[in-house]
Amino acid sequence: HDWQAALTPVFLRTLFRDNSFFWGIKTMLTIHNLKFQGIWDIPTMRRFTGFPEYVFTPDNMEFKKDANMLKGGIVFSDYVTTVSDTYANEIQMPYYGEGLDGLMRHKNPNLCGIVNGIDYEVWAPGMDIQIYHKYATKTFHQKVYNKRGLQYELGLPEDDNKFMIAIISRLTDQKGLDLVRDVIENITDENTQFVVLGTGDPEYEDLFRHYQWKYPQRVSANIYYSDNRAHKIYAGADAMLMPSRFEPCGLTQLIALRYGTVPIVRETGGLKDTVQPYNWYDNSGTGFSFSNYDAGEMLNTINYAKTIYFTQRDRWNEIAVRGMRADFSWANSAKRYQDLYRWIMSWW
Repeated sequence: HDWQAALTPVFLRTLFRDNSFFWGIKTMLTIHNLKFQGIWDIPTMRRFTGFPEYVFTPDNMEFKKDANMLKGGIVFSDYVTTVSDTYANEIQMPYYGEGLDGLMRHKNPNLCGIVNGIDYEVWAPGMDIQIYHKYATKTFHQKVYNKRGLQYELGLPEDDNKFMIAIISRLTDQKGLDLVRDVIENITDENTQFVVLGTGDPEYEDLFRHYQWKYPQRVSANIYYSDNRAHKIYAGADAMLMPSRFEPCGLTQLIALRYGTVPIVRETGGLKDTVQPYNWYDNSGTGFSFSNYDAGEMLNTINYAKTIYFTQRDRWNEIAVRGMRADFSWANSAKRYQDLYRWIMSWW
């Protein structure tokens, strides 16, 4: 997994290739985020690994005159997976490829995506002891008790008719917070409560603190991480915003779906693979999405979600319940990994 373990196939195919004990062993590298590659200077890498000189060439581990551990793992592994089908396609493009898009295109025949899962015993609104009130698909109308409890705990007006939209995230550019910054005045209207949980870049931490100061009845900035607070937000919020610049898989939207908190996402990586956009005509979908990395497009999507929430609450509830019924447990993903492992092991 990732650059931290990516030298395993390099060792296996170089320093250990003459040891008969390792003959026939297959390797599969899983990339969780191509942005993090583990890059050091070549002399240091040679000193600590003992790799032969040919390993540090442009067609192997060399990358812009340095040694790239993730690149070495990709080159020397038999198969590469990443954490969603869409991300597996995206990293073959220059915009998402982090300088390795050519290598990923070369690896295409032995590359696929398998979406992550979540623990359905930990994230279970029907059994969750950390939330204010347990509920399930058949008792979805009781979800509102969690909203009231969260409003009280955060010091927000206790009003069932406020649209509560949340962000639970690292506060970084990757998560699309520059888009939020550009239209936050429009998001935080008098009918909306905006709840943020997370830490990250000071620019965004200060942004949300400022808006909590400016609109204390509308914004709650929780600039820290608390598992307990996260559970309560997942259960209490109406919608979860994830406007990511890129998102290899994403877990937040999977948990939000599980809790009937409707995701509003950008169509990238695992967000595109796991959130089915709402279709008014056939009343299908589990969330709302937008395609381009554009603040105006994101705002239009948020406002469309608000319109459905305020004017067609029955349909909103149906969207939420469909999300709760979707299965993103590890059982499905584990089966795909198991089948892939067996297929790779069948290779000569």
